[in-house]
Amino acid sequence: MEVPFLDLKRGYAKYGQEIENEVVNVLRSGVYLNGPYTKELERRLASFLDIFYGIGVSSGTEGLYLILKALDLPRGSYVLVPAFTFIATSEVVVRAGFIPFFVDVEERTYNVSLEKLKEAYAFLTKRGKKPSAVIVVSLYGIPADLERIEEFCQENGIILIEDICQAFGAKILDRAVGTFGLASATSFYPTKPLATFGDAGMVFTSDEEIEKRVRILKEHGQTRPYFYEYHGINGRIDEIHSAILLVKFKYFKQELELRRNLASYYIERLKGLEPNLFLPEIPKTYFPSWALFTITTPYRDQLQAFLKEKKIYTRIYYEHPLHLQPVYQELGFKDGMLPVTEKLSKQVLSLPFFPYLTREELEYVVHSIKEFFQRG
Repeated sequence: MEVPFLDLKRGYAKYGQEIENEVVNVLRSGVYLNGPYTKELERRLASFLDIFYGIGVSSGTEGLYLILKALDLPRGSYVLVPAFTFIATSEVVVRAGFIPFFVDVEERTYNVSLEKLKEAYAFLTKRGKKPSAVIVVSLYGIPADLERIEEFCQENGIILIEDICQAFGAKILDRAVGTFGLASATSFYPTKPLATFGDAGMVFTSDEEIEKRVRILKEHGQTRPYFYEYHGINGRIDEIHSAILLVKFKYFKQELELRRNLASYYIERLKGLEPNLFLPEIPKTYFPSWALFTITTPYRDQLQAFLKEKKIYTRIYYEHPLHLQPVYQELGFKDGMLPVTEKLSKQVLSLPFFPYLTREELEYVVHSIKEFFQRG
């Protein structure tokens, strides 16, 4: 048996004809940008999160960048970001003219640690460099400690931004991830829980001024035809992507449930392998969207090689911590400064995970992992 890490074609087989019909409708309409599909997508997804505004953009990365630009913070402001995540979270800070300050994460949730946020805030504040904002990532679709982080930000006058590029559809109790901060951005990259066939994203906010600025900035900073008050970008979503997403959104709740069932299966079948393998720890009030299912093990590389021999394909997200990347050398972070991030980078392994994995494939993956550890 061969088990792919991801198979997008299985989902397409389910709703491909609907998508093709809607794409043809867009092509025949002659309206390819800022049209009715985009407006309807913005309305539906904002309603799904129970937030005022959704603004379609060209990617999750550009969504985060547009939020930062819309804030109009002083150049050189510090923004706290987790060290264990995809580089988009920190690169937009630099692009916007600000300085990222990396923070360590929790070992079992993979998300930024509130205690380490507090330490970073105190460290910078004592040096006269009070952080202006925090970008919190809900990595792998697992909600971060958003309730307590939101409270901390409010108490200290820090702007909270959510990176939900892997977490659209996640919740804490009945509150959607993406609604805790001033604004949030998600991605519709093909591997995400709600995905299109290319790059696209959306910004969410209930702040009228942020919504207005993001809409201006994504259109080159244009406030009326060919009149520019801001330095913006070409950051629109395409009508074709909006049409695709509207079809896939019909199946989104069903696919979220499938993802949660798959995660529950892995957790139930793999528990008890400690101290050789550790599973994510999810509070009872948290409902992840499960973009990925990630384990940690000190035998990561050996396990990955063993599974590959079995034709089970896995991936590592993320092998190189952001604070140690060459591009951030000038920030002064050194090996050993963020120990949990550095440990995770050596131990995380993402297992095959997508809504249409079969029970037979799942059983084969679980059996193979147990076989590896039982060899001694």
